[in-house]
Amino acid sequence: MLKTRFCLIRHGETAWNAERRLQGHTDISLNDQGKIQAAQMAQALKKSNLQFDVLYTSTLKRAIETANAIEQCFARPAIQIDALRERHFGALQGLTTDEAPTLQPPIWQAHINRQLDHDLDGGESILQFSERIEGLFEQLRQKHLQKTILIVSHGGVLDMMFRIISKQALSAQRQASVPNAALNWIAHDGERWEIERWADTSHLDNIALDNIDL
Repeated sequence: MLKTRFCLIRHGETAWNAERRLQGHTDISLNDQGKIQAAQMAQALKKSNLQFDVLYTSTLKRAIETANAIEQCFARPAIQIDALRERHFGALQGLTTDEAPTLQPPIWQAHINRQLDHDLDGGESILQFSERIEGLFEQLRQKHLQKTILIVSHGGVLDMMFRIISKQALSAQRQASVPNAALNWIAHDGERWEIERWADTSHLDNIALDNIDL
């Protein structure tokens, strides 16, 4: 049976990534390193002679700018989808992992303890986030059966798909690495999801930062 394949790409590095600052829905652009990573990633896809059917991106700048590198290499437009945005981190957005425990202690504790129904004071709970991402990927799979889809999104989104596919508990600490501009391949054979390859950064000249979400 032919598979529906997805290449999931986390956006390139931002200044907030380097500062270990929670971004969420805050609209941050790529830094210089992130632009280099995006270009290297797109060139690697081009050199691999990848044939894909559609390119989707989150509507946040850091993802759009990363997808732009693919658009330039392949002369294919990216389709922007709000539902590919990172999880909304509520009152924690804009805080570093050092600042958050002091400035928002109860909310930070809920975050690091992965309280599934806690919305982080105006953000999105893990359960809400999981439902959003699982529903979106099922919708895209049904829309593009047996096709190859490129997705440019965020660390939390990719981690959530890894959890869903590997059946990792939503309350468990993160197991998968999600580096900036890495290539992550998943597939669906009509019955179940599988992870084909994960966290491939072989195309990057320098070490990529991992996602700081938990």
